[in-house]
Amino acid sequence: MKQGKKPTKRQKMEIKASGLNMDNWLVERDTPSMMIIVHRESGNSRTIRRGA
Repeated sequence: MKQGKKPTKRQKMEIKASGLNMDNWLVERDTPSMMIIVHRESGNSRTIRRGA
């Protein structure tokens, strides 16, 4: 698994829009169709899909 990075302002807004606390998540992978985020403490990952 890749190491997560701090989210940018745009990514933070997308995380918040999906109902999650943006302070608890790191961005593992960001593509035009989806963003994979990892929880800072537990290491669980989630996928946020973007409308295409």
